[in-house]
Amino acid sequence: MKIIGASSAFPSNYYPQQFLTSALSEYWGDQLPNPGVLRRLHVNACVDGRHLVRPIQDYYEMHTFGDFNRVWMEAAEELGSKALCRAVNQAEVSRGEIGALFFVSVTGISSPSMDARLINKLKLSPNTRRIPIFGLGCVAGAAGIARAAEYVKAYPSQVAALVSVEACSLTLQREDLTVANLISSGLFGDGAAAVLVAGDDFEQPGPEIIATRSTLYPDTEEVMGWKVSEKGFQVMLSPDVPKVIREHLGEDVDAFLDEHDLRRSDIGAWVLHTGGPKVLEASQEALGIDREALATSWECLRTMGNLSSASVLCVLEKFMTSKRPEPGTWSILAAMGPGFCSELVLLRW
Repeated sequence: MKIIGASSAFPSNYYPQQFLTSALSEYWGDQLPNPGVLRRLHVNACVDGRHLVRPIQDYYEMHTFGDFNRVWMEAAEELGSKALCRAVNQAEVSRGEIGALFFVSVTGISSPSMDARLINKLKLSPNTRRIPIFGLGCVAGAAGIARAAEYVKAYPSQVAALVSVEACSLTLQREDLTVANLISSGLFGDGAAAVLVAGDDFEQPGPEIIATRSTLYPDTEEVMGWKVSEKGFQVMLSPDVPKVIREHLGEDVDAFLDEHDLRRSDIGAWVLHTGGPKVLEASQEALGIDREALATSWECLRTMGNLSSASVLCVLEKFMTSKRPEPGTWSILAAMGPGFCSELVLLRW
């Protein structure tokens, strides 16, 4: 089992962080008790700019959950198909070799699910197995790779495609002035990514998937997720997220590596979900590594923000296309998300 392609796709609308901060400050106006708090939270997000699925003026014309979800459906089909096409071209496989399509998102819904629309748009085989996954949030990119690996282990002559599309800008609750929503308004961006996982019968190069591990932390449902209402998705983002990461990530990784007679010092490349500054700092502390070890995650955070499930896939793309480790290098791909939970993937380049 190996990863033979990873590619991203982004909307054409890109805005500097300062512009977005000013636009939100103007929109909320007198509702903000202290506009300086919004500016400080946005600066502390360590994000230079973000993509949005629509020009910023269009957001003022959307009012209901239905309005936002219709835009999500359009963007998911457009960006998802672009990302998957690029991954297929990169891996030099035919679309007919794709036996399963995993689609992950937490920022919109559709039925038929988006994987069906992508199969039709890209003329994939009508026999492609469809696996839509909703609700895993930021962990879904890593979890999707793990589930795709399990699929090709059973079907070694096939390729499993994972597509993630997130339009976080469409979930912003305009009447919500909680700190969690203000932080989210400065942290999350829009984008898509696709990864191809191939069975053992394929000869294309790529990091080998050695093992995966899923961990759910009991009774932590309120740490992160959505409150779903007639207005859409309202963010739940507890200040305890970094604390949970510090308490669990290091011991999870150690237990996982121990199963394969490895130690943290054996890991030459860390492919971690971007999260946010506090998430990355907590991850560094939990793993006993320095900022340079997560330089690629920090770079992705700075240039595109947190893309929820797509983030770790964009970090993986950077490693595969421009920062590829030496052959034989051990690597951990990891993300954490609603549940609260973690997903770990052990790779060998």
